[in-house]
Amino acid sequence: MQKEVIEQPRYAVVAAVQLPNVTDIEFEASLNELRELAKTLGYVVVHTFVQKRAGFDITAYLGAGKRQEISEFINNESEFVANGDHVDSRVIDAVLIDHEISPSQARNLEKEVGCEVMDRTMVILEIFHRNARSRAARAQVEIARLGYMAPRMREAAKLAGPQGRQRSGAGGRGGGESHTELDRRKIRDRISELQQEIVAMDVERKTQRARRQERQGLAVVALVGYTNAGKSTLMRALTGSEVLVANKLFATLDTTVRALYPESVPRVLVSDTVGFIKNLPHGLVASFKSTLEEALDASLLLHVIDASDPGFERQLEVTDEVLEDIGANIVPRIRVFNKIDFVGDAAAQSEREAWLKARYPDCVVMSARRPDEVAKLRQKIVTFFQQDLVEAEIFLPWAEQQMRGEIYASCQVLEENSNDNGSLLRVRGEPNVVEKLTLRFSPTPSS
Repeated sequence: MQKEVIEQPRYAVVAAVQLPNVTDIEFEASLNELRELAKTLGYVVVHTFVQKRAGFDITAYLGAGKRQEISEFINNESEFVANGDHVDSRVIDAVLIDHEISPSQARNLEKEVGCEVMDRTMVILEIFHRNARSRAARAQVEIARLGYMAPRMREAAKLAGPQGRQRSGAGGRGGGESHTELDRRKIRDRISELQQEIVAMDVERKTQRARRQERQGLAVVALVGYTNAGKSTLMRALTGSEVLVANKLFATLDTTVRALYPESVPRVLVSDTVGFIKNLPHGLVASFKSTLEEALDASLLLHVIDASDPGFERQLEVTDEVLEDIGANIVPRIRVFNKIDFVGDAAAQSEREAWLKARYPDCVVMSARRPDEVAKLRQKIVTFFQQDLVEAEIFLPWAEQQMRGEIYASCQVLEENSNDNGSLLRVRGEPNVVEKLTLRFSPTPSS
């Protein structure tokens, strides 16, 4: 009988410098975000160190006094409580920095505090690396990681000294290539190879998407918004599918596509896109544009926002900026304030809903966990896609009754009357579908 493997918890502390131009609300929101990212990576954050400075220390990010404070916390025998357990502070595995720092700053800070240092970018890259599933997502993550690691490899080469600098050459000198030069060349070659793979995958994906849309004429609605706003929960509710739902940032990176359920006319596809996050490293925004391109292909966007987040305006700003960057800001949009059930009691929820609707008149305020509210949103989506449908009458002779299934699948049958010659159907559907049916079947029985 195989024994269950129980993973030992990993512990971390968070450290950040608050610059003069950053408000307390913005600073705390960013720290909370980093703590959530750490949770996704499997860390238990046991303490947070903050420091107000006019600028970052160029040698080790934090000031000397704060570095000593962290070192004493990690290396001296003391206890803290984590998940109800008393834990020795000397088991701290990492210091997580809420900014991107230089390789030399990371190296100097590690030497002083005595454990691994991970900046915000490294944390996000590691999460992306673990959670990417598709070939395209894995390739994009690898490009971003290689770009991030290249300067850090150069810093490591400095530490290696002269003995690690020469790879080959007669007598150990001359025409040899240094470790650093060879590694940099390998990184450039690998990035180039991955970029070619992504281009090929993009062409293939666009071709498949065009064929699918041409063949089925499907309407597409894309869920966009800040990560952890409840997009996956909402998608599962709208489609009746078992989409991964986890209370973690970036629980999934690959686009998921499912049909709206119960199915409608026209048939609507719902796609979930990767969540946005403030201060996402620029390289990753560029790398994941192909993941967000589902929003460009959509006829309607559901912009999902966490109604319970006091700083939800931040979510709006981040999403709006990224959508504008990829050219999706022209796509029609419904603002969906989700998680209203997280706000408080019924009175607090009602007050919050009234305030949101007064500020955003066309928004939807709901909880993805309430079936009646999900049904109302589904109807709003269906109504949007039905606004361009046309109606017509077609007469289906008894000899053509095998076409009934196709008609009911492609159109909404509003009324049906039968006589000795066949059935008269009043249908509503997309203009091209209805036109094909009316060309094949006259609206009245042939004499």
